[in-house]
Amino acid sequence: MKEFELHCGKYRLRLGKRTAVMGILNVTPDSFFDGGKHFTPDDALSRARYLAAAGADIIDVGGESTRPGSLTISSDEEVKRIIPVISHLAQELNIPISVDTSKSIVAREAIKAGASLVNDITALCGDLSLGEVVAEYNLPLILMHMQGTPKNMQENPYYRSLVPEIISFFEEAIKKAKAIGIREENLLIDPGIGFGKKTSHNLEIIKNLEKFAILEKPLVIGLSRKSFIGNVLNLPVEERLEASLAAMTCAILNGAHIVRVHDVGETVRAAGIVDAIMGSK
Repeated sequence: MKEFELHCGKYRLRLGKRTAVMGILNVTPDSFFDGGKHFTPDDALSRARYLAAAGADIIDVGGESTRPGSLTISSDEEVKRIIPVISHLAQELNIPISVDTSKSIVAREAIKAGASLVNDITALCGDLSLGEVVAEYNLPLILMHMQGTPKNMQENPYYRSLVPEIISFFEEAIKKAKAIGIREENLLIDPGIGFGKKTSHNLEIIKNLEKFAILEKPLVIGLSRKSFIGNVLNLPVEERLEASLAAMTCAILNGAHIVRVHDVGETVRAAGIVDAIMGSK
């Protein structure tokens, strides 16, 4: 696996020697797994401390649900939800804080509050000014593939040739990001499991992750407790932990550098074994 050094403000992450774990912190009332559980600032801060203690390398803070069928919220509401949390975490924790947003106004406020990584599910297809903010602050940006929008992405996703189409999408997204002024070494890619994909599409992506290495970018993947797992095993979201770890293991073996998860402690332990086996002689 190719190695990368990611510069997140004052933090340096070595990617490739071991799997980096990104802990999900949804400061929302309606996310598919933990919506409402960490909606107040106190609950969100408590959860973030727990994720950090469990071994998270990054904490990804989001204030807008992107579950299938969800609607967008205003920038003001998103800022209101996440900025107090990010501000406290940036001062208290010694790990990078990522902001999960597709809005330039929110990204700017989050960075000013201490975020040092931006996670954009639209890959700059939503608010192009987001890229200008990232370039201005010289921070990393995760470009994620999504067919459609969260509101309609699962209505009837269709691809003629799944993986080549997603690779072509990333080639264009990378060109767009570089044209705005984002440095090549600051770009990461996420194939967007569950975002405009059927169950068969998600399985195919995980099986073929190594093909994305052609893009020479760190590979992020989020598959924690997602609906494709429930569809395969006929399990509700609260019973998908073991299957999430199994899918994550396949993703690491096939080239994932960062895994974005709800269950940090369990993931850190499982990924540690996979990394040890892969690194053994």
